[in-house]
Amino acid sequence: MTMNAVGRPTRPEGSIETTGFKSLTGARALLQDEPLIFELGGWDKTGVDLDEAGHDASDLSGLTRGNVPLPGLSEPETMRHFVRLSQKNHAIDLALYPLGSCTMKHNPRLNEKAARMAGFADLHPLQPVSTTQGALELMDRLAHWLKTLTAMPAVAMTPKAGAHGELCGLLCIRAAHEAAGQAARRTVLVPTSAHGTNPATAAFVGYSVQEIAQTPDGRVDLADLEAKLGPHVAAIMVTNPNTCGLFERDILEISRLTHAAGAYFYCDGANFNAIVGRVRPGDLGVDAMHINLHKTFSTPHGGGGPGAGPVVLSAALAPFAPAPWVVHGPDGLHLVEEPAAEAVQAFGRMSAFQGQMGMFVRAYAYMRSHGADGLRQVAEDAVLNANYIKARLSGEMSAAFPDGPCMHEALFDDAWLDGTGVTTLDFAKAMIDEGFHPMTMYFPLVVHGAMLIEPTETESKRELDRFCDALLALAAAAKAGDTQRFTGAPHLAPLRRLDETLAARKPRLAWRPEPISVAPTPLAAE
Repeated sequence: MTMNAVGRPTRPEGSIETTGFKSLTGARALLQDEPLIFELGGWDKTGVDLDEAGHDASDLSGLTRGNVPLPGLSEPETMRHFVRLSQKNHAIDLALYPLGSCTMKHNPRLNEKAARMAGFADLHPLQPVSTTQGALELMDRLAHWLKTLTAMPAVAMTPKAGAHGELCGLLCIRAAHEAAGQAARRTVLVPTSAHGTNPATAAFVGYSVQEIAQTPDGRVDLADLEAKLGPHVAAIMVTNPNTCGLFERDILEISRLTHAAGAYFYCDGANFNAIVGRVRPGDLGVDAMHINLHKTFSTPHGGGGPGAGPVVLSAALAPFAPAPWVVHGPDGLHLVEEPAAEAVQAFGRMSAFQGQMGMFVRAYAYMRSHGADGLRQVAEDAVLNANYIKARLSGEMSAAFPDGPCMHEALFDDAWLDGTGVTTLDFAKAMIDEGFHPMTMYFPLVVHGAMLIEPTETESKRELDRFCDALLALAAAAKAGDTQRFTGAPHLAPLRRLDETLAARKPRLAWRPEPISVAPTPLAAE
């Protein structure tokens, strides 16, 4: 028990479960019990006052709306509702977020402050270019950094996320093959451990997909790749570091074989956080690679909003990059919007306008605050942290690829759970009771019962130890036969374990009220 300054205990000896105490209201001290907003009532009132309409609605041809199906809550009630809901969410500001292959790092508030500056936050995509020179300059500088970090001569800024970037890269590859009279190349090769978006994007573009085998140590099988390359192959899509958390040590040979066969090398840049500032993909022979600004350069997964996935391109693919391009002219910066002049071979557009400005500002602020040496340290610390977790946990949990170091994420299988009656899912649910979001489960598919942990570079040794201590304690409990702790988990979450299969196959996407009688309100049409 710990004591505060006046001698009162601040941490009870037992939890609610061990003491048998249950509140009368359903609340748990500061954690309020909170129903859905639709269940809070207030259907016979509105939270705002509106004047009576001064005109009738006869010109709307019967398209008037009746009662607005929203509860009438006061402003404090509404705010409290959403604050209480936020307390039920896990967040990077609460504890380590160990999702593998996702790079859920701390998001500096400096980035948010910069993104909210009026000159960026209040931009409209249709305002005159002469009034957006600062924004275009930021985009131009960000593009310069991305090209410098990757040793690639061109970048398409408009893709909105990783999969959108994959689509952009493959459309560039298709355009390049068609321009060279090689449209018959209709196959894309993808490793068995790839992110699912890789084959999905290739299929969406119209390519057929063929898998490349994996070696026992978790890397691309060169012999299988060489056997499957040929005049029918348009491209390969390889993630490096790969989804097993390993660097593809034969990456130069993969590139050589691919180019010798007349195909292009697309690199999935989801794991760029592990090598940024240390390795330049252009030096490895990569032709196209998307960069998740919302992962490598902070703001995990869009920060609840749009992401950004610019695509860097080799000299061979640069002419086919989608519009718009930011270019320098005698009157300042402007946008090349149409496939003409220097953009005559552009395959088209990826989006209506110029990209996700908020994410551009956040990423640029992150780059400027770190500098070149800081970005290099990002990769070094991310790899160091992952290897520390692998070393600490390997005594109780079985590493999927125990020989040698990992890169930015540590991958474990479920062999260590054999005979315990506990599954990967059970273990992950028990982590919730300990205050941690579960790691990525059952991915990559090439590892049975996979547990993929990525700490990122932003976690201190103290936080890593707190996380590892919790997992080691859970591992000891599983091996000691405390199966109820796991099969019934989570015990302390706002909701107990759900039927996830049923939820995925028969989701309830809308709340349906019980039949009630609602009196007309001033908002109802006459």
